[in-house]
Amino acid sequence: MSINSALLAGVSGLVANSSALAAISDNIANVNTTAYKRNEVDFSTMVTSQAVQGDYSAGGVQGNNQQFVSQQGLIQSASSTTDLALSGNGFFVTSTSATSPASEFTRAGDFQPDANGFLVNSAGLYLQGWPAQANGTFDTDPSDLSKIGPINVANLGAAVEPTGNLGISANLDQTTAVGAGAATYNAATNSMAQYAATNGASGTAPDAPPMELSVIDSVGGTHKFAVAFEKTSTPNTWNAEIYAVPATDVTSTNGQIAAGQVVFNNDGSINLASTTLFGAAGATPSLALGGSGGTSPAWATNLGIAGQTLNFNLSQVTQLASPSVVNSVSADGATAGNIVGVQVGADGVVSALFDNSQVRKIAQVAVATFPNPDGLQAISGNAYGSTLQAGSMTLKVAGTGGAGSIDPSSLEASTVDLSTEFTGLITTQKAYSASSKIITTADTMLDELINIIR
Repeated sequence: MSINSALLAGVSGLVANSSALAAISDNIANVNTTAYKRNEVDFSTMVTSQAVQGDYSAGGVQGNNQQFVSQQGLIQSASSTTDLALSGNGFFVTSTSATSPASEFTRAGDFQPDANGFLVNSAGLYLQGWPAQANGTFDTDPSDLSKIGPINVANLGAAVEPTGNLGISANLDQTTAVGAGAATYNAATNSMAQYAATNGASGTAPDAPPMELSVIDSVGGTHKFAVAFEKTSTPNTWNAEIYAVPATDVTSTNGQIAAGQVVFNNDGSINLASTTLFGAAGATPSLALGGSGGTSPAWATNLGIAGQTLNFNLSQVTQLASPSVVNSVSADGATAGNIVGVQVGADGVVSALFDNSQVRKIAQVAVATFPNPDGLQAISGNAYGSTLQAGSMTLKVAGTGGAGSIDPSSLEASTVDLSTEFTGLITTQKAYSASSKIITTADTMLDELINIIR
């Protein structure tokens, strides 16, 4: 009966507009929710077959929810370095606890370290990423979720950087007279290292003030090395030694680490091709210092530290007719330092900053992409779960393979437009009222039909 179909069509209109009101309410309530994606109820007709010619039966309307998950929200600056926003396609991979597997995806990047140091957003979701390998790289895999884990920025201990590079800018006085020690000098039995170790009681005195260098070992300890020179009777040639002060820091005799000759050109510049301080003439200016108890020269056994290679830059050492002087000495490395901050790069690399100026890579944030992100299933906490409609997930490095880049110290705003939602409230209210009018009108017509028999 057409009146009954009209009545049911009115009911379907009430139901559909009620759903539309619920979606608008959710949107308005989440206008300030980080990275919230608005929902919308779209209406579609329901058509019934017309059994009798000239008799129309109303089918009504049904509401279908549509998610705008792929819609990009405005990127806004934030004060915290661990607040992250995705500019482009993709989602942060998260888990519900530090021990549970990654199962939820979100764009809400308001991550902060919790009491245990894990990066957690306001919904309690733990950010996942590839942990840094020992060599500072990341074992990224596009589909293996077992290779990612929760990112912890607190339980890192102290950071130490052993010295690897040393540089000297200095001048040796070309007018220095050849001393008596030049005739009796012997690197093994009458050395400048011996002179330093015995406080001048024996050995050969250097002809220029020793150049002192600070070397940091593998556990953050600081040691003093000296480079000493003694002029020889051969023009532009000096005996040279590198030794530890005190000598007991290393296992070699008198703390001597290297010995040879340093040769200069006629213009006063150093001639590394003829210099033998680091081995054969022309050898790379570097020294391999063995670990405690290793082959000499090596760190003393009681120090219990690892070996290290020291690279020397002597290109700024000259021999000119001016007083011997050390202009500057440089050395890298850092003693033990504690974490003072965290930074995240556009490629998602999370690094810890230490108070000794060291930067240590912790992990790389994984970005998940889907062929149809609008087909994901919404989950409480402004997150989504994978579905067949969304397609297969792929893990990517931020900024590669179509994945969006990460904006540190930023957050993605909600995609809700209040003017649009308020306009939708008005039209939904009017449509709801109109549907209720259909019901009252059909009810009146049914009353008239019933009154025919009276």
